[in-house]
Amino acid sequence: METVSKKIRVSINKKEQRIDLLQAYGKDIMDSVNFKQSANHAQHGTMSVYHHSINVANYSLAWNHFFRLGAQDKDLIRGALLHDYFLYDWHTTSHAKLHGFFHPGIALQNACAEYELTEREKDIIKKHMWPLTVIPPLCREAWIVTLADKYCSFLETIRIHNRKYTQDVKNSWQIY
Repeated sequence: METVSKKIRVSINKKEQRIDLLQAYGKDIMDSVNFKQSANHAQHGTMSVYHHSINVANYSLAWNHFFRLGAQDKDLIRGALLHDYFLYDWHTTSHAKLHGFFHPGIALQNACAEYELTEREKDIIKKHMWPLTVIPPLCREAWIVTLADKYCSFLETIRIHNRKYTQDVKNSWQIY
């Protein structure tokens, strides 16, 4: 019985560690007015862009640590949080058709206007929609976020992850 409780404690500690890293490296992004407004836009299903981005950062971080991939946590988190920083509702008719092809460039432009980005963070944002973005990611952080984004999108689309997209962002550190 003690081994079960020890495993649960280790699991909780890892989740808490990821939350601490998200706060340490992404608090300025998550506290920004524009990022918070992304909670008002649906991403997939009922998940908001805001919560989708947090989930992608969380999964990226978890996979990096679990598989010992050696990616830089700071770049991974910041790139994941900003990968969908396009700041519009892509479900409207003017954006819907080609959104998958064009939003990485728009997100990069918006992120560069507000934040000082490393080359890795730029690569993450610009290439996360590969293979739609023809040129593949150049760094391991971008590959991790690309895979985490597709995984989270799948879970959101089939409603395994669902969260009312208009939900208040005050308790936004909740991760799946």
